[in-house]
Amino acid sequence: MRNQIEFKVYGNYALFTDPLTKLGGEKFSYQVPTYQALKGIVESIYWKPTIIWIVDEVRIVKPIQTESKGMRPIEYNGGNTLAYYTYLKDVCYQVKAHFRFNPHREDLAYDRNEHKHHNIAKRAVNVGGRRDIFLGTRECQAYVEPCLFGEGEGAYDKVPEIDFGTMVHGMNYPDETGRNEREVRLWRAKMNNGIIRFDRPEECTLVRSIGEGTSKVFHTDNMKSVDELYDEWFEGRDTV
Repeated sequence: MRNQIEFKVYGNYALFTDPLTKLGGEKFSYQVPTYQALKGIVESIYWKPTIIWIVDEVRIVKPIQTESKGMRPIEYNGGNTLAYYTYLKDVCYQVKAHFRFNPHREDLAYDRNEHKHHNIAKRAVNVGGRRDIFLGTRECQAYVEPCLFGEGEGAYDKVPEIDFGTMVHGMNYPDETGRNEREVRLWRAKMNNGIIRFDRPEECTLVRSIGEGTSKVFHTDNMKSVDELYDEWFEGRDTV
């Protein structure tokens, strides 16, 4: 597929929070990553508002294991609360994703250079991403490496199907939909021989509005070139 990248992401812990478990202050992870969590990882590797990343597939490489920890959530009004968070332990995923240009960002039409963005994305994968990588939450540090999707042995390669039931798929934001509202998507996740093939966001039928929102406008008037920033930084300084 055009504009596609493939990579491996792994870490000691992951927490893809099931929202139903947050009501009592506890957190319990889904067994597998959500579309939105993986999209966040891809955007940490490389992102610009000109493009929209589409996560195609994820391969669960290591066995699904959980571990509970006693945590002290930050309480700004004081307190000494103890909560139990249940994490996934020793995780490794192979991810396949591609990008398309955002049709709702006509203000960025001048930046629609497919070859440029694809090559930058591949270089970003090779160096482990442009920003820090997390598996669901900030405390779950992760690492990215390039890989060939499907290579190596996986824990569920010989398991025909596992149904994870209805779970969160992701979020719809105004800058990607053109609508001034935020929405949450649900879907029914199934894994076949260790691989989950995601529905596209527009294919999800269980969609609920969660509030209003607007997209930020980008245009050349509020952007500066590297040369302009360089000149401003050195203005008034003595040079050798």
